[in-house]
Amino acid sequence: MKFFILLFLVVGAVLYIAVNKKQPRMARKDTVKELPEETDLVPSATLGIPEELGYRQCGPLFTPAERSFYGVLLKAIDSDQHQVFGKVRVADVLEPQPSRNRSQWQKAFNAISAKHFDFIICKTDDLTPVAAIELDDKSHNQKHRQKRDELLMKICKQSKLPLLRIPAQYAYKTDVLKMMLAKELGNGVE
Repeated sequence: MKFFILLFLVVGAVLYIAVNKKQPRMARKDTVKELPEETDLVPSATLGIPEELGYRQCGPLFTPAERSFYGVLLKAIDSDQHQVFGKVRVADVLEPQPSRNRSQWQKAFNAISAKHFDFIICKTDDLTPVAAIELDDKSHNQKHRQKRDELLMKICKQSKLPLLRIPAQYAYKTDVLKMMLAKELGNGVE
């Protein structure tokens, strides 16, 4: 009986190695070198994406309202002390508390992984986030956006990251924005 168990393990190991055998390291390097210079290193076909689909640029990073606000925001902060980043993924700034329950942690992470902040203000020296900004246009009146906004407010409060919700406007005044930032953050932004 022991003989059959041992034989089964050996045959299983041999089959596993045969099925999962990788190319030698040198062969993979040579394959990359043989590609013509104009060929992508990862062709769309190898990603399972039809060639006719492909990719294209989306256009400007910010909407006109976000771009207008961004220009005023840059004037409202002291650039020696702070930097502004736009369209930052929430999960790159905040994360769920560690948990022994991996399923619960993953559910909490998934709730934020596909969301982004409109703007993040960070300390210049180490790029630690000091505030998040959401520019609220009329889309924030939609029910699903209100749920998203509630979630962001809740997790920012839990993590002690100030979240400024600023109504979208046709034009912004630098002095007014400076006052809003000072009120929310103390004098740490100016």
